[in-house]
Amino acid sequence: MGDFLASNNICGQNLLRLVSRGNAIIAELMRLKDYVPSVFRLFIPHKIFLDSKQIVQKYGSIIIDFVYFKSVSIYEQKIENDPVLQETDEELRNNFSDIISRFYLAFESIHKYITDLNLYVDELGDGMYIHQSVDTIMLNEEGRQLMCEAVYLYGVMLLLVDYHFEGCIRERLLVSYYRYNAQRSSSTRVDDVCMLLRSTGFSKISNKRPANYPEEYFKRVSLNDSLIEHIIGRLRSDEIYNQSLAFPHPKHRSTALSNQASMLVVILSFKPAMLHTHTAIMREIVDRFFPDNWVISIYMGIVINLCDWWLPYKAARTALNNTLESSNVKVIAQNYGQKMKKLISETEEMQSAVTLDESAIGSLVKLVRECNVTLHWILLHSTTSTISLEDSKRSRLLKQLVMTESKYTTSDCLQLLLSTAQIEQGVKQLYKDLLFGKETKWLRDKGTCVERVTDLAQIFGGNKSLDGIERNQNLHTWFMEISKHINSLKQEDGRKIVQLLQALEEVQEFHQLENNLHISQYLADTREILHNMLRTGSITEDTMISLNIVTDCCYAWNIMESFIDTMQASIKESPPTVIKLKALFLKMASALETPLLRVNQARSADLSSVSQYYSRELEKYARRVLQIIPETVFGLLAEIVHLETNAFKEIPTKLPKDKLKDYAQLDDRLKMAKLTYAVSVFTKGVLSLRSVPLGVLRVDSHRLLEDGIRQELVKKVTLALDNGLVFEPKSKVSLLQKLHNLTAIIDGYRKSFQYIQDYININSLKIWHEEITYIINNAVEEECSVSSWTSGRSWRYFQDEKHVSISDNNSATFIGRLARELLRITDPRTTVYIEHSLAWYDLKTQMEVLNYKIFSRTLEAIGTPGLTGLDKLISFYIVIELSNMVHYIEKNIRNKVWSSTIDYFDAILNSVDGPKGNMSKFHSSTQTSKFCPQLLDYVLKVGHYQLLKKKIAYELNTACKFEAKHMEAALQTLNTAVLFEINKQNSNEQSETEKNELLRELSIRLDWAGISNPHNNIYIKSPNINNIALIMFLLTILQLPKLHYCKNTGSLLSKRPQDPLDAVVFVIGVQTILRQCTFSAMTRYVKYLCVYVLSCVTTDSIKAGSDGESEGYNTLHILELFTKYSGISRSLILKEIPIIIIDHFQAKTAK
Repeated sequence: MGDFLASNNICGQNLLRLVSRGNAIIAELMRLKDYVPSVFRLFIPHKIFLDSKQIVQKYGSIIIDFVYFKSVSIYEQKIENDPVLQETDEELRNNFSDIISRFYLAFESIHKYITDLNLYVDELGDGMYIHQSVDTIMLNEEGRQLMCEAVYLYGVMLLLVDYHFEGCIRERLLVSYYRYNAQRSSSTRVDDVCMLLRSTGFSKISNKRPANYPEEYFKRVSLNDSLIEHIIGRLRSDEIYNQSLAFPHPKHRSTALSNQASMLVVILSFKPAMLHTHTAIMREIVDRFFPDNWVISIYMGIVINLCDWWLPYKAARTALNNTLESSNVKVIAQNYGQKMKKLISETEEMQSAVTLDESAIGSLVKLVRECNVTLHWILLHSTTSTISLEDSKRSRLLKQLVMTESKYTTSDCLQLLLSTAQIEQGVKQLYKDLLFGKETKWLRDKGTCVERVTDLAQIFGGNKSLDGIERNQNLHTWFMEISKHINSLKQEDGRKIVQLLQALEEVQEFHQLENNLHISQYLADTREILHNMLRTGSITEDTMISLNIVTDCCYAWNIMESFIDTMQASIKESPPTVIKLKALFLKMASALETPLLRVNQARSADLSSVSQYYSRELEKYARRVLQIIPETVFGLLAEIVHLETNAFKEIPTKLPKDKLKDYAQLDDRLKMAKLTYAVSVFTKGVLSLRSVPLGVLRVDSHRLLEDGIRQELVKKVTLALDNGLVFEPKSKVSLLQKLHNLTAIIDGYRKSFQYIQDYININSLKIWHEEITYIINNAVEEECSVSSWTSGRSWRYFQDEKHVSISDNNSATFIGRLARELLRITDPRTTVYIEHSLAWYDLKTQMEVLNYKIFSRTLEAIGTPGLTGLDKLISFYIVIELSNMVHYIEKNIRNKVWSSTIDYFDAILNSVDGPKGNMSKFHSSTQTSKFCPQLLDYVLKVGHYQLLKKKIAYELNTACKFEAKHMEAALQTLNTAVLFEINKQNSNEQSETEKNELLRELSIRLDWAGISNPHNNIYIKSPNINNIALIMFLLTILQLPKLHYCKNTGSLLSKRPQDPLDAVVFVIGVQTILRQCTFSAMTRYVKYLCVYVLSCVTTDSIKAGSDGESEGYNTLHILELFTKYSGISRSLILKEIPIIIIDHFQAKTAK
């Protein structure tokens, strides 16, 4: 048989591609395990994910397991008949259909894999591949390996999918796919996938083994029985990977066969009869593979304990009992424990050497082999099983016995791991250098050797003189002959070099040349060079391959998680330990070769994604380990913050000499210096890593440090904001005081962070601004998500109502709590805003409760990003209220009372005479309408939010003018230029996309600089409500009797505190609502108010008494406020109302 993996061998290539696909499927399953949507984890019997029964009830009728298939029509009918379920179902479809499809494709690929494997075996049996059969493949070394791997990988897939995705979760995902995406796939294939992956009853939490598990699970899609027997036979008798070449010592046999043993354990589950009854075979397997071990890694650190795994199988259990005898386990554990202590001292001694000696490379390789064999046994037998089918007392006792007898400690094990990894890297680098420079070095040594022997010939020939050496023609001839032999040497002439070494020793002895020191030294150096040539010539890639096999640590891929705490404690105690971790990370990176080997051989397109996954996992691990450095740095930074904010006195510009000692604070400054030094030591440790290759990724140590510092900065600042912005209803600490305290804390962090930037080599100002902006944006996004459904969010953001009210006091984040506290204090139901004093006053006590300075304090506490984030959140609240209001009007406008009222007054206002003489009808008719209270609430909320936004914009703009006046001026100029271009309304070469992008970018910068008027903002799509102006007008005139003009404040105030109305907030709210509609709605509203003013000065209205006149005053003031906040020209009023009437009212007001 030719090369089985040759590109022209279709049989070999098909099997290789199948095995490659198997490794890729496993990587995809491992990748997806962390992305199961939380909503699909409902109702897991042994685990409660939800606190609210209402939420469980909400999704219980939509997210269903395989019970659904028994009554499809009933479940679908139930959803169709319930509008709430329909809406929730649609939301789930929109937000999870893509991820559900990906899960399904992963599950389907398992079924396709086993189907293709069975098809391949059938084709072999039918003679589809010429001169190829299962027997011939099993006779070929590569073919035998691939066939065993193909079956083994299928078993691993089944175990992994059942471990990471519990049966009920799989069923819910499959049912959801069937409901949402089944039209994309064959229903037959979906059925097959469902049959294969239906729940097995296994749960990784319960530690209870389902009946006949996993053999019944493995039988769901049957494999060729004779193939399984053939594979088991080969695995039992042959050494399919020839790893004994890397582990030549008989005591290392179980380690050499560990990969083969793992495959055999998995494949034996396809043949449970052998485990149950074939006592002789199981005894043979245990004697060969498990004489001194019982814990194995089946794939990339997924550990199983055979003591539990084989517990139900009589033959397997009986065979393993000899190994599990307490006396045997005790001896084995003691031996490995002693070995570990001995190897720790040997590796430390080896590390103390400055460089590795080439001549001692053989002993180094032997040491590396011993270390890895010891670590392999110790790590596996001291860890907890990943897949635990039973929690037997015996397995727990065995583990405890191992830990006790081996005197195992994580610190000792970590020490050996680190030392071994460092020596490995040194030996590997030495081998690489030797291989790379092998030819050059060998030729250089040969030339030196020829030169030395020729010199000796010249000395004995008399051509060169040397004291005490007589001319000897025979030796001259002999050495010349030897030089010719050396010159003719080739690298593979090892035997000839040995003969030359013997000849040189003999000539020195027979001719008594050792009596002359010069000649003796010449001959000794020549022999040493020949030894080097022999050593260099014997270096081959086989040695490097063996070294890679010995140092493979894929079995510890998951076990290394248990060492994170110990590593971090070691780093904290001694920061230079980090440099040792680099070697350990490189050792772990070498584990990637195992899952990638076949993918790479097959030149599969999956190579990139598989390598990216494992590399990312390793990078995450490295980041978790090294995160202790930023954590420790920030612990030290907290002490620096304390000194900066509480201990150090502010040094004045001029300092009297006698006060110098008071300001020196030497003890505190010494403490600061020590803390700063400690920070620099920790950062130097991580920066010493430089660049670390982790699989296909390369992690830069500076980036690692910066990312860690960013993460800790976010954590600390978020904690400070969360703790500082908590408002209790009965708290005696005012909002201003809380902001003042928060300012001190945040300022301390900022100053300290800026102080240490030079000692840790980072740009602190840039990081500070970026991360503060990130914190605020993240908080705003989360707050908005809690208030309404956001696409792609998890189940906890679902709300029971479509139209959400934001009046509750529950906030998810500090920014939400701050916004709600501001809204509470300035609530128009309890306060009134006075324009002239720029402050809010309590309606009952008439005392000031808040003024414009609150926004300056807020800016000091949370900065420009914080104030901008507050502005965004309030904008979101406005959108919610406007949407709710539009929904409310659209719903009620179809009501008979509403429609008749609107039609009635529309006719009056549009009549020739207008409302003259109908003023009483206005009040009597509109008072009976039911829509006013709710509508007034919407208007006041919108106006309230807009007023706060206006104050925020002013504060941002003022700060920008002081701190970045040139940027502010540039933005103002650009804004003016853009508006001018828009008003020109001429087409230019710019596309709409470019224009929109420019406007979007400019708008963001204008908002940050406060160069915007919130009153002109459009928040929602223009609502299709024709009579919006009339509705707002009717709402306005109903509020007029509540108001009176106060000469002291120069504004409209409520007549009674029990019936409050803030005129400024009301007018801003009305104009914002009308702004969302067409401009004509605003003009119609003004016109209606003008007509109403005129109706107040008719003869009938005057007869009605002072109320009509008072409402006329109030209406004019409302008009004045409306034109002020909306920007509408006052000429619109003058067109409708004669100037003499306006003057008349103003004169009355002035009295």
